[in-house]
Amino acid sequence: MALKKYLSWKNILPNCIKTKYSSSGPKVHATKQSPSQRLSLSDISHPGSSLSLSDLSNSLISLHIFALKELEVITHKFSKSNFLGEGGFGPVYKGFIDDNLRPGLKAQPVAVKVLDLDGTQGHREWLAEVIFLGQLKHPHLVNLIGYCYEEDHRLLVYEYMERGNLENQLFKRYGPSLPWLTRLKIAIGTAKGLAFLHEEEKPVIYRDFKTSNILLDLAYKAKVSDFGLATDGPEGEETHVTTCVMGTEGYAAPEYITTGHLTTMSDVFSFGVVLLELLTGRRSVDKTRPGREKNLVEWARPLLKDPYKLDGIMDPRLEGQYSTEGARKTAALAYQCLSNHPKSRPTMSNVVKALEPLLSLTDIPVGPFVYIVPTQGNNQPIVQKIEEREEKELKIEKNGGGKEEKKEKSRLPRQKGRRHRRRVKPSRSRAVYSDTDLYKTLGSSLYSPKQ
Repeated sequence: MALKKYLSWKNILPNCIKTKYSSSGPKVHATKQSPSQRLSLSDISHPGSSLSLSDLSNSLISLHIFALKELEVITHKFSKSNFLGEGGFGPVYKGFIDDNLRPGLKAQPVAVKVLDLDGTQGHREWLAEVIFLGQLKHPHLVNLIGYCYEEDHRLLVYEYMERGNLENQLFKRYGPSLPWLTRLKIAIGTAKGLAFLHEEEKPVIYRDFKTSNILLDLAYKAKVSDFGLATDGPEGEETHVTTCVMGTEGYAAPEYITTGHLTTMSDVFSFGVVLLELLTGRRSVDKTRPGREKNLVEWARPLLKDPYKLDGIMDPRLEGQYSTEGARKTAALAYQCLSNHPKSRPTMSNVVKALEPLLSLTDIPVGPFVYIVPTQGNNQPIVQKIEEREEKELKIEKNGGGKEEKKEKSRLPRQKGRRHRRRVKPSRSRAVYSDTDLYKTLGSSLYSPKQ
């Protein structure tokens, strides 16, 4: 079964979701819900449910119910200048809530997501976001502040995440790439978010884990967002949930594509794909690449266990500035997560345990940054890139300099054998630091291994 780039729930009937062992027990009513119980998506979306959206507002007391006019005010009538982006749900706008909007709601920037009635998602996805994020709170899940439900209008109000999503940060064409430790920090944060969902008393399967659904704050703290395709996982003796195949091409687990059987291990596979993207700097599916390289998992997975071949698939924009041991262990973990056999994949809790120690590894080589200690008459530290110096040298060579040196190098025989990582030569400056040391020295928020 071919998986489309994005499959919609718009025309899917509620009975598309069923468990292997059906339960005939009574439905949970929001008005009778005990503190230990969590309202499920099926409690309100099932055809036989007696719950309504008014019951929902009574159950999710942590959420604010906004009027459409209020959201028009804070977004300046959804002006183009406030437009942040657009996904399958619809456009997203930045807004600002001031102290006067309503009591009990602090002043803060927010992101307002508007359901596109002609888009790929619909009321059910909106409802899933409200139900899950209205009850599940965790440092690595995006915070849903409230929602709006007026006639055909469906809107969601979230905390504002300054750095946008991981997809844009990881695959941007210009500017510096994400450093190794930052990538690890993001992987650990999202792993903690998924582990929290999977270990709930009523497990939650996220189902659409990908780089565009990972949001980042100023300190690159990662939070899982967009719960439109999330669903309740199997409980008790149930082994899986059977659903219509939905998600994004390149991220879905193979057993889910072929059978529709969904488990928490399906999320683990998707996490492995994102981990592979962090390692290689490549997208899960890239139609512009040749042959087998179009699908990242098919191309890279066989190479993950060979340390010599691993060096060849690491993101070249890292310029070798990563822990060799950390990369090897991360690649081995990605290999496990991407196993074709669900039972061979680790749980997300074990993923967290495997990744966290990698932040403290110190074998990151000297990086492409030079930090020169200030001397008398120069009170300001100077930070310069080796690449800039190399560009100057190239210009000199183009103008005629260094031709003899080039000829001598061309006469040297090429050495055959296994490739070794090319290291950036350290500068002769009195104090040279890797990017990791720079974070420590200059106090950058990127380096925070304890979070």
